[in-house]
Amino acid sequence: MDMEINFPNLGIYLDHVGKNISIFGFSIAYYGIVIVTGMMIAIWIAQREAKRTGQNPEQYLDLAMIGIAAGILGARIYYVIFAWDYYKDDLLSIFNIRQGGLAIYGGIIGACIAVVIYSRKKKQNFGLLMDTASMSIVFGQIMGRWGNFFNREAFGDYTNNLFAMQLPVSAVRANEITQKMWDHVVTVNGVEYIQVHPTFLYESLWNVSVLLFLFWFRKRKKFNGEVFLMYLIGYGLGRIWIEGLRTDQLLLPVVGLPVSQLLSGCLVVGCTILVVWKRKKLSSGGETAHS
Repeated sequence: MDMEINFPNLGIYLDHVGKNISIFGFSIAYYGIVIVTGMMIAIWIAQREAKRTGQNPEQYLDLAMIGIAAGILGARIYYVIFAWDYYKDDLLSIFNIRQGGLAIYGGIIGACIAVVIYSRKKKQNFGLLMDTASMSIVFGQIMGRWGNFFNREAFGDYTNNLFAMQLPVSAVRANEITQKMWDHVVTVNGVEYIQVHPTFLYESLWNVSVLLFLFWFRKRKKFNGEVFLMYLIGYGLGRIWIEGLRTDQLLLPVVGLPVSQLLSGCLVVGCTILVVWKRKKLSSGGETAHS
């Protein structure tokens, strides 16, 4: 497989971007290294935030283990549901996550369910737990998108904009190459390249802005759960337009609309209404604001 990844309009040419590294004879995927590194730093961020807000930082190590496990399960279930045509004739492949197939929103749903159960069992405030974890979630997503970079996945259709990315045809899944990409294939030294939107990069950069906003907003929240709601709004706004560029969309059966795009829109509207309603209720003296 050809290993190049190029950004020609930026003058960046990476001649050898591998998918894995061999250590003592064991092959370890860069995707996995990126994800694990992101998880470790994300846990540290949550513990720092817990300490800042007077909580027990150690509980976030336990919560992270539960949330990560539930998140991976939820991400897989979500993906399989909306890609059922791919798995229905080979049910055992459902359990082979090494081939990819994890959806972020499914992970968020799974983790939220786990935190709800944890909060009730431990008699903790669900909103406060999610506020504390929000920056960690975003950071994990930032790192995770760079795992997509090494895997040559999560890209958009053809473009020639400033950030256009060239990938060897041999390095990507054939079903993700559109006719528009084929129409603009570039051949260099006998190697065919598609030129696409690096949507993994767009989302990673967007999430950096969301992360910075949340760090600013966390000291200005009016109620527990508001930071998490703002995360859902901020991430959803970016996902709405970025999802529209991708060629590997999960589609809603019958209507054929991108699931993540539709869900993002619903979350943006729903969470915005909830934040406005809660703030209005607090300002009218209906509740006591949380610091």
